[in-house]
Amino acid sequence: MPNDQENLNRTGNGSGEKHEGHAETGRKGFGSSRSGGRNGFGNASGRNENRSGGNRNRHSFGSSGTGKDHGRSGRPEWKKDGERSARPEWKKDGERSARPEWKKDGERSARPERKKDGERSARPEWKKDDRRPDRSVNAERRSSEAGGSDGLMSRRVALETLLDVSQRDAYAQLALEKRLRQANLDARDSAFVTRLVYGTIENRITLDYRMDQLLEKPEELDPTAREILRLGAYQLFYMDRVPDMAATDSSVKLTRSMGMEGLTGVVNAVLRGLIRNREEIRWPDPAEDPIRYLSVMKSCPEGLCRMLIERFGEEGAKEIIEYRHAVPYESIRPNLLRCDLPRLRRVLEEEKMTFEPGLVEGTFRVFDAGDLTRTRAYQNGLFTIQGESSVLAARAVGAKPGQTVLDACAAPGGKTALISEMMQDTGRVYAWDTHPHRVDLIRGTATRLHLENVRPMMRDAQVERPEMAGSLDAALIDAPCSGSGVMHIKPDLKYRITPEGTQALVNIQRAILDSVADMVKPGGTLVYSTCSIFPEENERQIEAFLERDKRYTVEPLGELLPESLRGLEGAHGVQMLAGRDNMDGFYICRMKRTKG
Repeated sequence: MPNDQENLNRTGNGSGEKHEGHAETGRKGFGSSRSGGRNGFGNASGRNENRSGGNRNRHSFGSSGTGKDHGRSGRPEWKKDGERSARPEWKKDGERSARPEWKKDGERSARPERKKDGERSARPEWKKDDRRPDRSVNAERRSSEAGGSDGLMSRRVALETLLDVSQRDAYAQLALEKRLRQANLDARDSAFVTRLVYGTIENRITLDYRMDQLLEKPEELDPTAREILRLGAYQLFYMDRVPDMAATDSSVKLTRSMGMEGLTGVVNAVLRGLIRNREEIRWPDPAEDPIRYLSVMKSCPEGLCRMLIERFGEEGAKEIIEYRHAVPYESIRPNLLRCDLPRLRRVLEEEKMTFEPGLVEGTFRVFDAGDLTRTRAYQNGLFTIQGESSVLAARAVGAKPGQTVLDACAAPGGKTALISEMMQDTGRVYAWDTHPHRVDLIRGTATRLHLENVRPMMRDAQVERPEMAGSLDAALIDAPCSGSGVMHIKPDLKYRITPEGTQALVNIQRAILDSVADMVKPGGTLVYSTCSIFPEENERQIEAFLERDKRYTVEPLGELLPESLRGLEGAHGVQMLAGRDNMDGFYICRMKRTKG
């Protein structure tokens, strides 16, 4: 686990908040700017994204005349007699000539005519207002999971992202967004890359187990070649619409494109071997080694399997490891100062979005939403992308107009924003983080949502600040954590979780609790939350805190919780589990300072 936890755990990013200001996530957006005029949705660039997409799939070779007509370049010309030049002519006896007739100039009438300037009219022309795309990009955009183009560019983007994660210790979400921005792929190919990346990471251990049985010295395999093989094997075993030979051939070409000609034979041989022997893999015996079996079959590190079994039992651990969203979705909520829920519903309906009310009141779940951060409604500050459990944590603060509130681990700023909106943009919300670029994310969130009372600062919440003692009406600690509650949507996290790393986080959480507790005034509120499901980060942490600090008592969340979750609240807060509760794995405890 990285020392600074900067991308996720330090700021509670795994809690379901979306990074503000992302250019792309690799999924289809809300549509062109034409629709954006009505509701604020649409591509924020103001450019008709469908224009080049319409031209690129037309490859008929009719003449465009003199080139002055800037209509569809692929539409064939009509002859003077009103018939297409490529259509066979009728003989006098009324029968269609089976043999193409020769024109006076000696060319077949069906053969593309030459333009006056000597060029074949069959070459499509481009409109004056369209830029001709790069050939490699245009070819790649015609690719699909079912075949067609070999999709080399898409697979190259996926490979570079996987190398960022495995060799450069990047978080998958951030690495993928960066690579997709750079590649500028269309929605279909971006979705293909996204599935390749997350699917390959999700099933890494299972894929390696299959491949290693065909390698003489698997430990000596070049890391880049291994990622190429993982990509290829994922397509073979998890993507039915990709033909086996397409997965194999594209992997060989990908190896060659990386300057690894000498390893093309290895890649080809291993993937072909997997195709031949797909039913002959020798899997671990669950009776001999149940943890090894669970690890390989569910692609979960053995250390994490042990941690989960120790805390939840074998069946509980299996359910946690296996859980996935049946249909991926994004949770959104309106900006309380600029948009209400009925208006947001109308926008979604008019844009023909597929959505449903969230489990948490005042939220929507949008399915197949694409990159919502590129829509005008988002960039104009009408709504925020925020996990429902994160919304609950912010609401638990109970912020009121005119108060002074601290969000101690605030980036990227979704909970800070909701607290500010609850305060009607009055009073003051301090929003802290330990890294400059993440403080910039908070500042960007506040700017986008037009919030004036947010004060982003680079501060470490572990550090005691006597000058702030008793100055806060409320504080939220969405503490750095293991992220074990959101592994189903961020699969790379499961390869980072270790007992040692988790214990280090427990120590950080303890220090933040002790420091921030002194800043809350008597009668004030302290909320502690994580996106973890481990007891030592949650209820045990709070139990130990209450033993140390007798000034605080637990204040139940009660009706703030959805009705289906109210029965889960115990003496030290509420623990949600993703598979069981139809929410992200999350923990929340609200406390009141009752003594000075």
